Amino acid sequence: MAILITGGAGFIGSHTCVALLEADYDIVVVDNFSNSEPEALRRVMEITGKSFKVYAFDLLNEKDLETVFIENHIEAVIHFAGLKAVGESVAIPLSYYQNNITSTVILCEVMKKFNVKNLVFSSSATVYGIPEQNPISEDANLWAMNPYGRTKLMIEEILRDLYQSDQSWSIALLRYFNPIGAHESGMIGENPQGTPNNIMPYVTQVAIGKLRELKVFGNNYPTIDGTGVRDYIHVVDLAHGHLMALEKICGQTGIEAYNLGTGKGYSVLELISTFEKISGVKIPYRIVERRPGDSAVSFADPSKAERELGWAAKKGLAEMCADSWRWQSKNPKGYEELKGMKALL
Repeated sequence: MAILITGGAGFIGSHTCVALLEADYDIVVVDNFSNSEPEALRRVMEITGKSFKVYAFDLLNEKDLETVFIENHIEAVIHFAGLKAVGESVAIPLSYYQNNITSTVILCEVMKKFNVKNLVFSSSATVYGIPEQNPISEDANLWAMNPYGRTKLMIEEILRDLYQSDQSWSIALLRYFNPIGAHESGMIGENPQGTPNNIMPYVTQVAIGKLRELKVFGNNYPTIDGTGVRDYIHVVDLAHGHLMALEKICGQTGIEAYNLGTGKGYSVLELISTFEKISGVKIPYRIVERRPGDSAVSFADPSKAERELGWAAKKGLAEMCADSWRWQSKNPKGYEELKGMKALL
């Protein structure tokens, strides 16, 4: 029995591969490598000392996906694959709806055909929009504010409809807050293509001199120092959340949403200050206008995940910063493909 991981070469996917392999699961990875690198999977194999099958194709290709299920005894699916940049989703919304939603429908159709009904879905705290109160619990109002967030929310609704139509499914909807950090080895981490969309790779690229300065969007929010407050979670903690969710869904039926966050908020300036102390590198930054749709404060109530999954985040902000810096300083150009990588695919 194997666990299929779609988008397994990505930032969160690769760390989840490590968590599952270290827990003695067999895995199979499908990734089209549109925003990830095969090198990440080679390094997962190096970290764990274990190998696994890798298929390179797009989930929109139903026939190729069926081949995976024919060639492997799949017990459950962890579904990461999808386009993920908020700004890009505003510019090319149809691509996001086509890719993220249609591919998920195809995945579920193939799962149903092969009677595989255990699914962990990679959702997002963006489904909460601008939160009405903090901490945010799973029963808060849902109203995504951009096409990326709406694809996550629409998929959640599709999966709820699927469960209502066939209650032999078991589905976990994992709503992440702000993943940062990297594996403690420094071998895998966040590897954005082009200018980073997320704050931590932007900070680390300023630290190594790849970018000149960090833009801080607004300093007049009603927060401790005027900058936005977010719930940053270590990617390794997040990966273990997927492991705990997987163990939960394989033992019962139903559909539940879980927040994966620390339950603590840190401002942008607190993040910068902590990173500077850990790295010993000064991060130049410039205050610019707020971005439309950004909330002042957003942090999770993760008590449901602790209660029902037995999961809680363990790593603090200092460790997140240290691991992010180790990854970036050891890999200043991110992943560099090695000769022979095609043999993986």
